[in-house]
Amino acid sequence: MTNPAFTPFAPFRDRMQLEMMCRAPDHIARLTWDAARIAAHQRDGLRALLAHARERSPFHARRLRGVDAARFELAELAALPVMTKTELMAEFDAVLTDRRLTRALAEEALATTTSEPRPLFDEFVCLTSGGSSGRRGVFVLDFHALAEFMSSLRRATMKRMLEAGGPPPGGMTIAMIAAGSAVHATGGGPAWTAGEPVRIVPVPVTLPLAESVARLNALQPAILYGYPSVLARLAREQREGRLHVSPIAISSTSENLLPEWRAAIAQTFGAPVVDTFGSSEGLVGISEPDEIAFSFNSDVCIVELVDERGDAVPPGVASARILVTNLANRAQPLIRYEITDRFVRQPDAAAHGHLRATVAGRADDVLRWDTTEIHPLVVRSVLVKTAAADDYQVRQTRRGIELDVLASAPLDLDALRGDLVRALAAAGLPDAEVLARCVPALERHTDTGKLRRFIPL
Repeated sequence: MTNPAFTPFAPFRDRMQLEMMCRAPDHIARLTWDAARIAAHQRDGLRALLAHARERSPFHARRLRGVDAARFELAELAALPVMTKTELMAEFDAVLTDRRLTRALAEEALATTTSEPRPLFDEFVCLTSGGSSGRRGVFVLDFHALAEFMSSLRRATMKRMLEAGGPPPGGMTIAMIAAGSAVHATGGGPAWTAGEPVRIVPVPVTLPLAESVARLNALQPAILYGYPSVLARLAREQREGRLHVSPIAISSTSENLLPEWRAAIAQTFGAPVVDTFGSSEGLVGISEPDEIAFSFNSDVCIVELVDERGDAVPPGVASARILVTNLANRAQPLIRYEITDRFVRQPDAAAHGHLRATVAGRADDVLRWDTTEIHPLVVRSVLVKTAAADDYQVRQTRRGIELDVLASAPLDLDALRGDLVRALAAAGLPDAEVLARCVPALERHTDTGKLRRFIPL
């Protein structure tokens, strides 16, 4: 028997495409909002969010008791409690503001999602995350929140396209080299753009490399959009003559774009590289071409950069985590929601007042042995000098690390092992046990296709 909560995707998609078309001029204009206008927008949005969450969410009603939402100021936000992924998943139903929604229903929607999302009640879509941190989260976006999220992802590209005269008469193809399932935001791209002049065609990262190359050669996409770990391997395929594409632009997403990868991708394809930060929680950051700093959608999400104690960190200092408040999502209010990415605030832009920051990695990536902490850079500084190592994955062991390497040429594993032992010793872990091996493929998240590069005990 069909569950009546599930409604057809095609009409929902058509409504969303029309909605985003209507919102496009406003969203493009928001790109140049100054700090004062953004702050006023955040204050009004936060007051409305707090009032709604306190009235409709049992979880937030307890936490916001005594809060005067109508007079709430941005400066008071730091006094509210932090919300963790563990709390979200443990009290999932109580966080939601629509009593028709439950975790069981959301999990059913995700479990039965393939290439298209499964809308609930013709109002909601569910996404999941956790490929990078290893801890799974489930997120329910209402129609308005989804429109704000996807508009944030698209508006910078739309602005550049309009400035260039619009898409070509025959349309434009973007190859999405990312998640194959629509449970992840990147995996849903092809479904959401069906029938539009700028269409996204999937090239799932789970495909064998040779099959991805063949598909891209047949597509001849104008834009490559995907995980940087795979874009770097495709750059090698292009240099070695197996891939033959001429993109006008390249967008990286979902994983850290390492400097050596950026240089290799840009030089090989001769196209500017734009980096994208997108989270299922609704936070979106887009870099300017060939820039390392992201400009985040401060009109949709308030972001706090904090240290281990929860205190704000100054510009130029890496945070221990970030706290995100999504102003748009009323179905599942995320208020000071903890994300373990480490941001470094950069100087404000002259052209707008949105948060500018670089992403220094994830707090989860730091490996710890008792009181000894080893930053991922210790291992990466060795691997980056190893030309044959295309990519890698590190697992912490009780007395060291296990390293899986994708190698494009013969690799001296004994020499690599020795270099790593010395690097770890210099960083404070003497006599580390290091196992290094070449593998045909690295383990990726089954749904999102993301690569978790550092895996602690």
